Amino acid sequence: MSDKTGRNILITTAVFFIFFIGVGGCGSKEEKKAQEAKPVMAPAPVLSGAPGAPAAAPAVAPATSPPAGAAKSPGASDIAVEVEGIKMTRSQLEEDLKKRMETLKSQVPPESLEQAKVEIRRGLIDEFVVQNLLSKEIGAKKVTATEKEVAEILESMKAQLPTGVTMDELLKKNKLDLAMMREEIGMNIRINKLVMQELGGKVKITDKEISDFYNKNLDQFKRQESVHARHILVTKAAGDTDKIKAEKKGRAEDLRKQLVYGADFADLAKKHSDCPSKKGGGDLGTFARGQMVKPFEDAVFSQEKNAIGPVVETEFGFHIIQVLERQSPRVAKLDGETKQQIQAVLERQKQQGAFDAMIKRLKAGANIVVYGK
Repeated sequence: MSDKTGRNILITTAVFFIFFIGVGGCGSKEEKKAQEAKPVMAPAPVLSGAPGAPAAAPAVAPATSPPAGAAKSPGASDIAVEVEGIKMTRSQLEEDLKKRMETLKSQVPPESLEQAKVEIRRGLIDEFVVQNLLSKEIGAKKVTATEKEVAEILESMKAQLPTGVTMDELLKKNKLDLAMMREEIGMNIRINKLVMQELGGKVKITDKEISDFYNKNLDQFKRQESVHARHILVTKAAGDTDKIKAEKKGRAEDLRKQLVYGADFADLAKKHSDCPSKKGGGDLGTFARGQMVKPFEDAVFSQEKNAIGPVVETEFGFHIIQVLERQSPRVAKLDGETKQQIQAVLERQKQQGAFDAMIKRLKAGANIVVYGK
């Protein structure tokens, strides 16, 4: 299910890191890319209303510069933007721009860097304006965030980290600290509460709205052919000689023979597999075409259900695969799970709409001056 129809609503915390969501076992393309992937802006937990998810505010990225009010009285020529008497200097803007470009330059083609720089500078100015307007509105309405609320969001974010990655490692890598993270989360909670006030305290989604969304976006509910499989991996190393590779393949063949003669797959996987999936008996979950490296994919999608397939070699090593379930291409029905997914999308759309309307209203009533446009 995709929510391309609505604008993404991201938590404001400026943390750049990698989320690998979906198939994470050995043999997946994500596993292969993990060693080379560069940091990207991570998706936040979905908004309140989605099953089991914490609240998150609409997209407002915070400026990384210190509060403009703390700066020594700048000269008029050094002011980049002023909102309700609060100023951001050109030097602050350039510092923020430099930091943002450092983060994004590896993701932008060289020929597009200058245009990206113009767009990012414009975005930083708008972020400064929006952030200060929201801070003023939060103060005026005395909106608060409790320590418990902040802790719950932080724990939810930790729970979504890839296996083996800690929050401390991410913060260190991105030159952030926990106090900054907690402050951003607290601000996010306050913004979300403001949005909910704009909506009268509740986001209301009707059955008709859900049905209309489903019928207008059937393409988004198409499901590819997929399989639920498990495997045992005898891993290869970069320096393995032909002799060592042959020995490892022989070990895989011996494990396969034990399975053919009735050995318990999960038990053998836990004892002998070199893949992290061994903890779950080798279970890789359900995945579609395009998520695994080619030799593994070709084998698993041509294999009979419950059969113990022949040993398959990939760059990871030697695999013994068993397909547990197979799903043909289909369109998802409008059942309970699909309705929940659609409701979450529609809630995000309504929250984003309420947020946009609030910002438009706050800007219309504020004294905002952008210098040197």
